[in-house]
Amino acid sequence: MNTVNELSILIPAFNYGCAELVSDLHRQALASGIRFEIIVAEDGTTDEKALAQNAALAQFPQCRYLPRQHNAGRAVIRNWLAQQSRHEWLLFLDCDVRLPDERFLERYLTADDTGNAEVVDGGIAIPDMPTLRKCNLRYLYEKASEPQHNSEARQRNPYRSFRTTNFMVRREVMLTTPFDERFLHYGYEDVLFGKQLKNNRKHILHIDNPVVITDLEGNEAFVAKTEEAMRTLHHFQQELRGYSALLTAVENLRHRGLLPLLRLWHKTAGRAVRRNLTGKHPWLRLFNIYKLGYYLNIK
Repeated sequence: MNTVNELSILIPAFNYGCAELVSDLHRQALASGIRFEIIVAEDGTTDEKALAQNAALAQFPQCRYLPRQHNAGRAVIRNWLAQQSRHEWLLFLDCDVRLPDERFLERYLTADDTGNAEVVDGGIAIPDMPTLRKCNLRYLYEKASEPQHNSEARQRNPYRSFRTTNFMVRREVMLTTPFDERFLHYGYEDVLFGKQLKNNRKHILHIDNPVVITDLEGNEAFVAKTEEAMRTLHHFQQELRGYSALLTAVENLRHRGLLPLLRLWHKTAGRAVRRNLTGKHPWLRLFNIYKLGYYLNIK
């Protein structure tokens, strides 16, 4: 079985303390016996408590803390972290996740028994949180998407299923196929990265090694992020065509002559739908049609 012998663990942080995550990763990396480093990069964090917690991580052996004063965005910070790294393989993790168990790193280190994979995507998991079942839109959305979270489902469309939350990649691939730094705002930089991997014939392997997401934003924040993602998608629609389910839906509706009707629906009902989605009892069925209507009304 092909084994990873050296690893740079790279964590971009923004207004979130990741001491527990780094401690767990450090313990597992030491137990594995590999050469490793952990780099936490602040991407313009303003939260004083998070800054203090993350700055203390520099005390860990083989851990570097690199503060940046201005928020550069998800694409730029990941490319920059890759440039700062020293080892052959890079493991990128979002700062607001936790590890599922004590074998998380082990599964990555021994994931590829062929030696062909250049990118390994571990996936995500959302635990059951009964208190959020009726009130949190992000929770409802992720739970409804769970059938697409397992590795078998993701491997069917490996490049379109890529997410930046939790993945391992050869350093050489990141340096020669970086994230597109035109993506300054939230959304879709991972989708275009997946397209670039395919165009450059980089082999991607999806495995069941999810990080656990428990810090789910409130409804207002989630809807605002979704709207920002729709604006990003609209700006890069030519590059993302064929890799976005929403763009495919737009084309299908265009052929059926339904786009004017949907634009009108959003203009008349969009505010009321948004109030529902950001309220205490959001209706998930309205979410996708709201996204579509919002996208169609972007000027």
